[in-house]
Amino acid sequence: MILRKRTLFLMLIDAMLINLAAFGSFYLRLESFGEGAFLEYYHTYYVTAVIATILYIAVFHVFGLYNRLWQYASTGELLSIVYAVSVGTGGTVAAVYLYGLMNAATLTYIRMPHTAAVLLWLAMVFLIGGSRFIWRILQENTYDRHVPGTKKQVLIVGAGDAGVLAARELKNRNYRDGRPIGFIDDNHSKQKLQLLGIPVLGTRKDIVRIVNGYNIDEVIIAMPSASGDSVREIVEICEKVGVELKIMPGVYDIISGDMNVNPIRQIQVEDLLGRDPVCVDLEEVAGYVAGETVFITGAGGSIGSEICRQIARFNPGKLVLLGHGENSIFDIEQELRAEHPGIDYITEILDIKDRQKVDLIFRRYKPGVVFHAAAHKHVPLMERNPEEALKNNLIGSQNLAEAADKIRVKTFVSISTDKAVNPTSVMGATKRTVELLIQSLDRRSKTKFVAVRFGNVLGSSGSVIPTFKRQIAKGGPVTVTHPDMVRYFMTIPEAAQLVIQAGAMAKGGEIFILDMGKPVKIVDLAKDLIRLSGFEPDVDIKIQFTGIRPGEKLFEELLTAEEGITSTKHSRIFVAKPNVIDVKLLEELTHIVRERGSYLTRDEVIELLQTVIPTFRQKDTKVVANQ
Repeated sequence: MILRKRTLFLMLIDAMLINLAAFGSFYLRLESFGEGAFLEYYHTYYVTAVIATILYIAVFHVFGLYNRLWQYASTGELLSIVYAVSVGTGGTVAAVYLYGLMNAATLTYIRMPHTAAVLLWLAMVFLIGGSRFIWRILQENTYDRHVPGTKKQVLIVGAGDAGVLAARELKNRNYRDGRPIGFIDDNHSKQKLQLLGIPVLGTRKDIVRIVNGYNIDEVIIAMPSASGDSVREIVEICEKVGVELKIMPGVYDIISGDMNVNPIRQIQVEDLLGRDPVCVDLEEVAGYVAGETVFITGAGGSIGSEICRQIARFNPGKLVLLGHGENSIFDIEQELRAEHPGIDYITEILDIKDRQKVDLIFRRYKPGVVFHAAAHKHVPLMERNPEEALKNNLIGSQNLAEAADKIRVKTFVSISTDKAVNPTSVMGATKRTVELLIQSLDRRSKTKFVAVRFGNVLGSSGSVIPTFKRQIAKGGPVTVTHPDMVRYFMTIPEAAQLVIQAGAMAKGGEIFILDMGKPVKIVDLAKDLIRLSGFEPDVDIKIQFTGIRPGEKLFEELLTAEEGITSTKHSRIFVAKPNVIDVKLLEELTHIVRERGSYLTRDEVIELLQTVIPTFRQKDTKVVANQ
């Protein structure tokens, strides 16, 4: 009812404006001919006004001009007005002309002057456009008078589209979260210009001067395409003057669904990596996932759950969530049902080491695509439980792969790790063995078996970021194993999207390697996180070096010495050259593990892994084995 009253009110206003425009167009056209000329055309004007009122309102309704929020009007709404007025004017001229023809025998001068038609179009655009945009003008100029607002002064870094979006976002919140004082931009052609009436005050070199001179309280970084080094530089500059720092999300946040209603957020350590958004070939991915039954093992884990979220966007026929932990599987199922209710979800709690249950599940649902993310991944824990790493990572993967082979699954994607390259840990060695197993099975199977190898993911369970955050929250110290420790990092959504894309590119037998960018020093990551938490490293929060843990390396690699890489059509995905695989040794290894898995000693586990991976050498570290 409210909408109906609003529409009727707008129609009434438009009717008055239409008649005003019609009168003005005739008056201006005939004024120079004297009062008699206007009286002579009075009947024509009367007919034109009636027809125009009916026709314009009908056209405006068809063009949806009564269904828009005009306080947010932009160029799109202006174009809609121009189109609607053009159609309405053309229709009015034609209708008046036809009316004149039908009444030619009794009436005269029922023909609208050409100049009056042009004037009518101009008057309508001006009056209707002005009446609409007046709402936006009033809205944008009543904040200061009607809203108390905040005294917080805001400086926006980036005078581009994102910067304009940030300024408008602050306006849309009635300046409650800050008032934009100016922009910062390194483009010299933008200096001393204005956006939305807000001046560009200088470049990033001027941030300290501007912050002090304008009493800036908060800086918003609005450069979605900026590199991690650029963001880090701005963060360091702002830390010198002690202002609050926020950031606008990049395109990737929007694509992955991470952006909430509030697009301006606190800066996070992920922003300092400056990784480019992932470009996914939606058509190619949909081509092998849409309509298929898709299995995801480890579906409750960090990577597995994100693969679930990404796959759900491509309308699989069934999405089967496999996991060992009931709570995590329950959580991801509830989330998916709320976000993508049209998909058939199936949850199965199972241990991938249980061959009979694995075979049963594969025969029951007959998947077309499998993403295998289940694994024991924690390096120090697996050093203390080496037989469990071997049983779960190797035997569990073999159970899944052989079950997939039996029912001829189309594509099987196994998640691997950079720790599989020249492994020094039991976990890494087991994952390397799985890569060899996958490649071996692919050579005799109709299923396309591939592995995807990448480094650490930020924010995953067991990663350094949650650990650092907990330590900072307790006041420190933040523990780092070694000052020279470096790792490759990518975000969880980025890794999941590239894994899915690699599956679309699979021909069988490949080890896909994801572009991990530049390696990051762990100590630098710790310092960045401490600063982003509002503290100074080694002043407010101490950094303590604890020594390299069993199985760890100072740096990780993405390729073995015998592997080379070839590029793919995706700029972020590469393929490692295939290895020579001793199938007999693999079979002997898996047979022994199946026979004696739980009773294997630590030394026996290492010896078994060395039969398949001769380069695997375990340093003599003090590890307490659970046996």
